[in-house]
Amino acid sequence: MDQDVAAKEQPRYIKLNARDNVAIVVNDFGLPAGSRFACGLTLRAFVPQGHKTALVDIAQDQPIIRYGEVIGYALSPILAGEWVDEARIRMPEAPALDKLEISTAVPAPLPPLEGFTFEGFRNSDGSVGTKNILGISSSVQCVKGTMEYAVKRIRTELLPKYPNVDDVVPLTHAYGCGVAINAPDAVVPIRTLQNLALNPNFGGEILVISLGCEKLAPERLVPEGVSDAIVRMQDEAFDGFGAIVDAIMTQAEARLKILNKRTRETCPAADLVIGLQCGGSDAFSGVTANPALGFAADLLVRAGATVMFSEVTEVRDAIQLLTRRAINEDVGRALVREMAWYDSYLARGGADRSANTTPGNKKGGLANIVEKSLGSIVKSGSSAITGVLSPGQKATQKGMLFAATPASDFICGTLQLASGMTLQVFTTGRGTPYGLAAAPVIKVATRSELARRWKDLIDFDAGGIATGEKTIEETGWDLFHLILDVASGRTKPWSDRWGIHNDLTLFNPAPVT
Repeated sequence: MDQDVAAKEQPRYIKLNARDNVAIVVNDFGLPAGSRFACGLTLRAFVPQGHKTALVDIAQDQPIIRYGEVIGYALSPILAGEWVDEARIRMPEAPALDKLEISTAVPAPLPPLEGFTFEGFRNSDGSVGTKNILGISSSVQCVKGTMEYAVKRIRTELLPKYPNVDDVVPLTHAYGCGVAINAPDAVVPIRTLQNLALNPNFGGEILVISLGCEKLAPERLVPEGVSDAIVRMQDEAFDGFGAIVDAIMTQAEARLKILNKRTRETCPAADLVIGLQCGGSDAFSGVTANPALGFAADLLVRAGATVMFSEVTEVRDAIQLLTRRAINEDVGRALVREMAWYDSYLARGGADRSANTTPGNKKGGLANIVEKSLGSIVKSGSSAITGVLSPGQKATQKGMLFAATPASDFICGTLQLASGMTLQVFTTGRGTPYGLAAAPVIKVATRSELARRWKDLIDFDAGGIATGEKTIEETGWDLFHLILDVASGRTKPWSDRWGIHNDLTLFNPAPVT
């Protein structure tokens, strides 16, 4: 659809809450000055799609309200029908962490949802994978090249012999040496690496490639009692590079033989561990994709699954809405603890949460991190928050969890994998080719225009909510069924079809020496 055609369509906007004094333009490519809405409001200037227009006159220093919450204050008078862009808004202070209501609005338990299943790979510890993968860990960046060389040979020479194994994935990273290994914050990357190897999609078959002189001893990356899972390149028994690679190949084949015996079996939806994330967000994220995902998340929780949402800076400015939903005081205090830790972490780097919002976010209509946060938390649905995970901590409970991570897509994905996530749902308004090799990623578009244009990158279109073609509930049910299909291997997301996968990226807040 070109701009001439879009301009001839009935002008439409979306107002989300009765208190809102701004609304976002729905029409593809925006609307020109003079466009008149059904309510009688006339635009005084061009307003791009997803951007805000004032519904009433807003005086200087008066609040600008979206989602029923204050997203900022007018830097100068704004007239009804004008474009309310980021340059006209003064961002408010973040909510004070010592004045939050905790567990004051705990949602009643939703009725159980029974009878929904998926076809997964059950492990001996009771966990269930959505893929059957050989994961090979590294204890230090130095071995990355060797691992990649070996993995290339494993895929070419060994994997065809074991058709039930989906892939071989190297868990490489830039950690392990030249770091303050005993610093308090070093617990984050070390815990992440330990738990990554335990992800259910790897079937419990652990193999670590080590150099031999690094600070991060490889023994710390394997469970107690596992003695034959480490190949040390500096082992004096190896005569040259070829011998080292042969040893890796031998160890890998032994594990491929075991993994090849795994087959999919019918499992209850309660065995799913789903990660929720957004990236390349726009003003429609909190209107279409995230509400639909939130509804689907509620369905998953009702089915007994584990669901985690993340990204500290993208909930920080809406934390007052989350602490009220904490199932008890301990969970509420844990939410506050993670917010406070991250505030301090950013301050040490001379930054604050305002550094989060990207140029793409702003081009998509998000004025600041406050507006972005209010749209981001919608994907957590409406159920009680039952637990909080520190970065890289393994999930051990059911329900809706907050897994504290940075907002970086790649770091968040890595940390959610360490927490046990076996499938991720990723909403986007601007578009991204993001994917993970270790778990399927379902990408959900906030706008139908993006879904049409990226028809072979986007897996699900939530844009019909904005145009009134579908309800949030209908879209949420459709997404829920897609999650079960992808978890079962019946539907392959585009990132897996193309083999587009991002590197794992550790979060290391500790010093580098």
